Amino acid sequence: MAFEIGRGTNISHWLSQSKSRGAQRRDWFTRADIERIAGWGFDHIRLPIDEEQMWDESMRREEEAFDLLAGAIDWCATNRIAVVLDLHILRSHYFNDADVPALYRDAGARERFAAIWSDLAGLVDDVPDDRLAVELLNEAVAPSAHVWNETWRVAYDAVRARSATRTIVLGSNNFNSYDTVSGLDVPADPNLILTFHYYHPMFVTHHTAKWWRQGGSYAGPIRYPGRPIPESQHRALEHLKDDGIEQLNRDFDIDVMRRDMGLPRSVADRTGHRLYCGEFGCYEHTPSDIREAWYRDVVAVFSELGIAWANWDYKGSFGLVDKNGQETGVRRWLLEER
Repeated sequence: MAFEIGRGTNISHWLSQSKSRGAQRRDWFTRADIERIAGWGFDHIRLPIDEEQMWDESMRREEEAFDLLAGAIDWCATNRIAVVLDLHILRSHYFNDADVPALYRDAGARERFAAIWSDLAGLVDDVPDDRLAVELLNEAVAPSAHVWNETWRVAYDAVRARSATRTIVLGSNNFNSYDTVSGLDVPADPNLILTFHYYHPMFVTHHTAKWWRQGGSYAGPIRYPGRPIPESQHRALEHLKDDGIEQLNRDFDIDVMRRDMGLPRSVADRTGHRLYCGEFGCYEHTPSDIREAWYRDVVAVFSELGIAWANWDYKGSFGLVDKNGQETGVRRWLLEER
């Protein structure tokens, strides 16, 4: 049976981007969470994992982390939830690295990348193809499309050496941008899904997010639809004039979303592959009415263009629930019938 997905959520800060271990990590995400996700009507999760959580420097598996991963796959199977297993961060590749990551410069790093995928592909050999897909790398930041095509191929070949039928999720370069999908050298492989991420306009989706270097320090008024930062506040953006502020602060509405996402849609149509937005979301400090309008529009475009999706994230600062597990309004904005 084919791997089919429609609506999902990301399980962040569990086996990825977290320093928690032991009971604290076990309690962050449990069988009850999967049951909750299934009960809400989602059909899959995207499950990020990091190399440093799963393997030590000698490529020995971290037993507790792999036990948690196996448990989550089993919980999903019981609840008829599919899994996109996403290799999120490598020791040789982090999407926010200031320099070109070693994965693109060092042959040994590429060999380790392939070895990781050979190990993971073997681990999931007994999971039915319709229940689990593998995503080769989150948010590639290669110096060129050519370098990214050379790099993902080593992981792709490692997975295909284990299975010809496991669905592989292949992302675009430059943080999985919607406008770089056309640079992928897409294989003629029926068991392939193309993926991109969508957080535009950033002044709306990352309002006051301190980790966003370009604009997270701006705490003034914003709006959606329309130009995110009103003209009266443009003086506050002077320091961004060399960072493409015209594009960051372009006039934005649902029609812009349609045009943006029409680019990867056209590549998927041309190559005969399915299309997936593996991350999108709006930060909790964005005003609620603006968040609601943005979520409703982006999900409407996914529906119109036939794009499967997984919001970022289940539990966290963009979440369906907050860090204490209390539901936010996001689920309703995503799933409520229009």
